Amino acid sequence: MPGVENSWLTPGGRLLRRLDVFLSEPLRQAAPEDLGRYRLLILISLGLLLLNALSLLALPWSPEPWVQGPLALLILGVTTLALARLRRQCSPEKTALLVCSALGVALVFISTAQELPYSASHAATMLLPALSVYLVGARLGFFLTLPVCLVLGVLHPLRYTLLGHMPRQDLVQLWILDVSAAVFMLCIWAVSWMHASALDQARLSREQMLRTLHESEYKLRTLIENTDDLVCSLDTKGRILVANAAMRDYCRGRYGWQAIPGEPLLSPDAQNQRQVEHILQQVLRGQSVRLEDGSLEGSPPKVLELSFKPVLGEQGQPIGVTLFGRDVTERREAEHKLSEMHRSLVDVSRQAGMAEVVTGLLHNVGNTLNSINVSVHLVTERIRASRVGSMVRAAELIHTHREALGRFLEQDPRGQQLPSYMLALSRQLIEEQQALLAEQRTLTDALDHVKSIIGMQQEHARVSAPVELVKVSQLIDDALRLHAVSFQRSGIDIRREYEPLPPILLDRHKLLQILLNLLSNARHALLDSERDDKRIIIRLAALPDDRLRIQVIDNGQGISPEHLTRMFTQGFTTKKDGHGFGLHISALAAIEMAGTLSCESEGPGLGATFTIDLPMQGERPG
Repeated sequence: MPGVENSWLTPGGRLLRRLDVFLSEPLRQAAPEDLGRYRLLILISLGLLLLNALSLLALPWSPEPWVQGPLALLILGVTTLALARLRRQCSPEKTALLVCSALGVALVFISTAQELPYSASHAATMLLPALSVYLVGARLGFFLTLPVCLVLGVLHPLRYTLLGHMPRQDLVQLWILDVSAAVFMLCIWAVSWMHASALDQARLSREQMLRTLHESEYKLRTLIENTDDLVCSLDTKGRILVANAAMRDYCRGRYGWQAIPGEPLLSPDAQNQRQVEHILQQVLRGQSVRLEDGSLEGSPPKVLELSFKPVLGEQGQPIGVTLFGRDVTERREAEHKLSEMHRSLVDVSRQAGMAEVVTGLLHNVGNTLNSINVSVHLVTERIRASRVGSMVRAAELIHTHREALGRFLEQDPRGQQLPSYMLALSRQLIEEQQALLAEQRTLTDALDHVKSIIGMQQEHARVSAPVELVKVSQLIDDALRLHAVSFQRSGIDIRREYEPLPPILLDRHKLLQILLNLLSNARHALLDSERDDKRIIIRLAALPDDRLRIQVIDNGQGISPEHLTRMFTQGFTTKKDGHGFGLHISALAAIEMAGTLSCESEGPGLGATFTIDLPMQGERPG
């Protein structure tokens, strides 16, 4: 509205706005710099109109009316034409060239007046170079200024010199003034040209900066608009400044309304308005807030992670809020699957440990059952070969001759042999009894061994707490007892090198699982080596920084260097019937106990050393 636009203008500004009546409508919409140039052109034209109108009125009193009259009419016609051209939307550049040319012609004509010899050095001559550079440019301004400089600085004083109407002293002064005026006109042109060049350079730089800024803004707007994440910017009142398409879709689907710049993030009747207002207050106090919205419909339901962050000003004070949202449904599903996989791996680890323990149990029980089977077979054979039947026949023989037993024993050859036979038979039966008792003791010992193995396994299985006070040396002995029979049958010498240590807190099941696995591997390594001096050393020692070390050292077939780095990789094994799972699970179990499991070997045939390092934590204070 014009009234509103003029209300803030100064009186000078309102006057300049009134000059726009001489401009066509397209010229009024020009850039501010060009509009200022057009208004100056109008002011110059109006000023020339006024001056030449006054010259025409004063023409009867002019000393040279034949010069002043035509010049005034010419200037009036040119300025009137210039104003008409501006009103008809003609080229402002050509109009400015026309006005500047008229001004130059007027200066030349004025300087030719004989009654005004010093008119060439008048201050008005300085208007031409300044106005011409500003209105038509430096190049055209130079071509307008240079002829006038030649006329005023050379031809004008030369004319008075040739006519000889002036004294010599005045003539010298005239030359000095005219030449100085011409030089200063060129200086004014040069200064105006430099100033205009600086303004043009500044304008070009500003335009370049604005163009770069617009391009950057366009790229940023395009980037924000095309991203799948929610992007929104709010002011301190919670009103939307920028919202991309994803944010608009979210507001439309979540709250049923369109996110429009200038509107609040949530309408007064929207759900969760108080929660959002509380979040905005926290963010404007300099805090970052992150939350999840899992109420979006979908299959499966979508989960959005919303992040509110403050926008800080130069002084560090919050001046706005940025809202970023990201669809984390797939990530949450992946985390859930990873958690399930971890639980499954833990279960598999437990089952593998239980299988390892049960395998050791069954192996040792199986070896003992073999001994029991041998003893039972021997007992069976001894019973089958027993002379009890001969005792029955001797008893039947006595029973048959019971009526004349004395005569039978004295006269019958069979009766004479019967006492010695009975004595020999009794001795043999006693020997059979001793042998059967020995085998029975063997059976009893074997069954007691089976019972102790099962009882020890049940003791470990009854452990409910994952961490408890354990005497490590006793736990190592338990693991050795589970392999005792197989070690004895294989001729493996077991050496224990224990340092006295107090009971420590650890997971009994995991450590037993690791020890059984390492002892089983050591036994296989010794069996494959075919050495006569098969040996396993179990070393238990305390380390600095409250740690302990358990080492299982064998002199078996050893490990090649290329296999050392892969010993604990899942699925890697050097056994023909191995599954490559035991050492991997053992290493994981050591890590779960905040420890490590490592392996060293000097090469094939030189044995191997497996080392368990664990934290040594004592009993917690009650």
